[in-house]
Amino acid sequence: MTMKRIYIKRKTGSENKMKEAFIGLFICLTLIFLVGMADQAGAEVFTQCPPDTDGIDTDGDGDADNDNVCVHLSAGDGFVTMADGKPLYIFGFGDMDGFADADIMTNGMLAAEFAAPTIRVREGQRLYITLSNAGMAMRPDLFDPHTVHFHGYGNAAPIFDGEPMGSFAIKMGFSLTYFYNINAPGTYMYHCHVEATEHMQMGMLGNLYVLPKQNMTMAGKFVYNDGDGTTAYDREYPIQMQAFDPIFHDKSLTIQPLPFALLKDTYPMLNGRGYPDTVNPLALPVPMDGGVPLNNGTQSQKVSALIEANTGDQVLLRISSLSTIEYFTLSSLGIPMRVVGQGARISRGTDGTDLSYMTSSVTLGGGESTDVILDTAGIAPGTYFLYTTNLNHLSNDTEDYGGMMTEIIIHPGGTLPPQAL
Repeated sequence: MTMKRIYIKRKTGSENKMKEAFIGLFICLTLIFLVGMADQAGAEVFTQCPPDTDGIDTDGDGDADNDNVCVHLSAGDGFVTMADGKPLYIFGFGDMDGFADADIMTNGMLAAEFAAPTIRVREGQRLYITLSNAGMAMRPDLFDPHTVHFHGYGNAAPIFDGEPMGSFAIKMGFSLTYFYNINAPGTYMYHCHVEATEHMQMGMLGNLYVLPKQNMTMAGKFVYNDGDGTTAYDREYPIQMQAFDPIFHDKSLTIQPLPFALLKDTYPMLNGRGYPDTVNPLALPVPMDGGVPLNNGTQSQKVSALIEANTGDQVLLRISSLSTIEYFTLSSLGIPMRVVGQGARISRGTDGTDLSYMTSSVTLGGGESTDVILDTAGIAPGTYFLYTTNLNHLSNDTEDYGGMMTEIIIHPGGTLPPQAL
């Protein structure tokens, strides 16, 4: 019988120290986690909206104490209704202006809007955007942080850029106030930049544009500080192109979504609506599921895409795209359009040469914007169309005669009252 020797290796001093180090690290990480959870449990919404007390009129409107503009957004989830009647789950921003800080978390749940609330400011103003993360009411297993990214604005401080690898994101139960010194007019957009493809596909997109100081110094309304009135217009409408993949949205309600490579957008929209909902001038009704109201009975699609003007009006379309996978072409049938700006920059050369041009259509990819003026001089009153020439996107999923299209209604001269500055 052969006896097997059993060798017991004694731990060296260095190995014991390594074990102690790992135990210490584990204890530290546990404490950090517990402190973080305690902080989050006691987190409070905190809005920053300082009064304008510097006595300087920076936006040129003749009033030295109203240059600060404050916006309060929530980040969370909710539902919208597609033009064929299907409810879809979304992530989105909600309008929290007017709510007390203590009520934001309650009112911010299921308050997601698509498109997000439109932000409209003037050059020279100081913009404060408070973002409060209300969490995912329908997906309590998700703890997604969120940000606001002022897309296309080149003068944002890195800490306020919203790109999480260069700044930081807002956890559930917390708030952050972004600050921007607005000094460049043009058409922009905003979106969440955390897990950008997912959060943008899910609906965290909105219109944002900046009016020039020239509106305060010259008679009329202008797209840019052109100095000669070549970008003058009578009426303006923001038009944002977006699209949803319903399978991705349905999966996101119960499990993690499908791989991005499988995305297929079959609900193309303008301002968060497909035709014929695009021509409804009012907020769409509360989303319903089997007769049961969703979103705690609140409306989530408030931005119309209907365009109206009097014969002879110059109509500015602030067109942008935040599509995650598609290029889209928009065409104006029967009404000439002039492109006067692209990427929030006036269409002029470095020597001042006018580079604006006439066209019947514009093509944009995700993250691009263009300023187009429709010239209705000599156009007969009636209904015209702004629509995508990507004919497969003139549908609401499997329903034809819908999608990325809206109406341009031209009224007899003087019928519509002037649009507010």
